[in-house]
Amino acid sequence: MVGLLIAGSVGAALAAYVADRLLKARTQARRLRTMRDRLAAATRRAEEQHARREAAAQASAALTSVMPAIERPPLTLPGLPSRGSARPAAGQHPAAGPDPAGARAGQDDVRRS
Repeated sequence: MVGLLIAGSVGAALAAYVADRLLKARTQARRLRTMRDRLAAATRRAEEQHARREAAAQASAALTSVMPAIERPPLTLPGLPSRGSARPAAGQHPAAGPDPAGARAGQDDVRRS
């Protein structure tokens, strides 16, 4: 009878060990499945974000190729004549305008002093 009691105890311990291993394996499988799903979702988000960035870069490059003079000043401004319509005379500063008659005479007087 003692032999049956020892065999029953060993069998119960062995059954408890196997049950524990099965529960741990199920828990590990659930964790791995959850991590795999989270990793797949993160990969999808990263790919979508990368695609959006690529599209934005291509749109920017397309815009720059259409408008290469984006950093140059405009050829004309609203309300002002265009640059080519009124050219200043040779040697005259464009902002100076016509030379007043007395301006040179006053400069000559200053130079002689």
